[in-house]
Amino acid sequence: MAKTFATAWLSGDPEATDLLPASMRDRAARAAAVQLAAQRPLDPALLAILQRQNAQLPPSPQREANLALLAQPGTVVVVTGQQAGLFLGPLYTLYKAATAVAAARQLTAETGAACVPLFWLQTEDHDFAEIDHVLVPRTGAPPLTIALAPSGPSRVPVAHRRLGADVLVALAELEAQLTGLPHADAVLALLRAHYAPGVAVADAFAGTLAALFAAEGLVFFNPRDAEVAPLVAPFHRACVTDAAVIADLLERQADRLRAAGFAPQVHLRPGAPLSFVAPDAVDGPRYRLDPHARPQTWTLVGHPQHATVTTPQLLDWLAREPLRFTTSALSRPLLQDLLLPTAGYVGGPGEMAYFAQLQPLYRHFATPMPLVIHRDRFALLDTRTRHFLAGHGLTVADLAQPRDGVLRRLAAQGAGEAPQARLDALMAKLDLAELAREMTALDPNLAKAVARTQDTVREALAKLLEKHGNAIGQRDRAMADRLDRARAWLLPEGVAQERVFGMPGLAARFGIQPLLSAVLSACQPFAGRAQELTL
Repeated sequence: MAKTFATAWLSGDPEATDLLPASMRDRAARAAAVQLAAQRPLDPALLAILQRQNAQLPPSPQREANLALLAQPGTVVVVTGQQAGLFLGPLYTLYKAATAVAAARQLTAETGAACVPLFWLQTEDHDFAEIDHVLVPRTGAPPLTIALAPSGPSRVPVAHRRLGADVLVALAELEAQLTGLPHADAVLALLRAHYAPGVAVADAFAGTLAALFAAEGLVFFNPRDAEVAPLVAPFHRACVTDAAVIADLLERQADRLRAAGFAPQVHLRPGAPLSFVAPDAVDGPRYRLDPHARPQTWTLVGHPQHATVTTPQLLDWLAREPLRFTTSALSRPLLQDLLLPTAGYVGGPGEMAYFAQLQPLYRHFATPMPLVIHRDRFALLDTRTRHFLAGHGLTVADLAQPRDGVLRRLAAQGAGEAPQARLDALMAKLDLAELAREMTALDPNLAKAVARTQDTVREALAKLLEKHGNAIGQRDRAMADRLDRARAWLLPEGVAQERVFGMPGLAARFGIQPLLSAVLSACQPFAGRAQELTL
């Protein structure tokens, strides 16, 4: 089985850090990354686009100040990004934004350079099923999934999707679920201010997140913009004309990953460009390109008519309608760092693996790879859950172990004696030494039989004690119920809380500002550690 790249990288595994240097933990490397980024000023045309886009967001003096800094030579950015999930999607969206803010502050403090946090809205993605829902915790039941109704053509970038009347149904479902929580009204008011029929999905997402991080001055960028398209056309042109070279570099890096025991995060198509193209219209379905048997011809992967397109056609579209082209998971980071003076990028485990695949392409495009920063990870604890864990010496990681094993541990605590200690005590009472001496005096070969018998007895006793522990644990339903509640809160459906629950359920319980303040205060952007955070 392949190793998980991000886990190995965070632990300092040399095979992982050889593929992607863990420079975020080295202060000198952080300073060097800032210095390199500071030498790449922001294009004035892109700055004007940023100013226009951010002027449409909720007011923020600090955001205006950060935009003014971007006009100054030597200013750098820490970038993060995410798909535009319903009501902000999973909690880790907040954690990404908070980590970018904290990383920008720390780099400024360490180097004296102006460093601005920037959120890249991933509006070019087309998988609407990934973002059309949010999950809300429920007591004594699995999380509630609130989702928008399926609508519109498939394969269309989310930038071209607008909310329908079903968003009102989603808000009503959310209100019904949050009723009784102390901060429900504030959360619902925030969401209703941005999520309404006719509003672009991406605008609702950006407006909500911008309101939350107004005091921190988080800047937003939407790449799906008619004025951005000409600026990125040269990159897409290179993706088409250099496709074979780029594919070869990626395949060689994939071989290095596999040799080190890691599976490449992104499946590679031999000879395929990294760009998507919309053959019908700029707001139409987008497709990947595969090399065709005919020279300078490409197959549109997944096209219902198995259509093809030629290289001259692609280059003509790039000249006349560059908005037909969009990025893929591997080309987006490159484009980001070609456009922006990026000192660091904040991402999750999957994105760490993207960068491990991408390292040779940064050299090909003659641009420095930024610091790769693993986002902060949090398990939010309420007071009851914290008391339960602390009272029984448990951690969130312990709760991820099989339920019966955790119950046996709790039962043993109640009995006052650990299972291993009890087993040792029972074996000590069963002293076979005298019998062993008598038998070996008769026949030395019987020593092995005595040893086997002792091992068999120990194994049988261990199984008996395990059954006893299970019986005690199952009998103590109150303890089991408390354990189940803690597991459902911290590891819903066996998955980390931050990857399942959305912002609304947590903010309605703890308060919007207390939640944000606690997360921002706890961020340690270059440590890469998971934390338990009590609210």
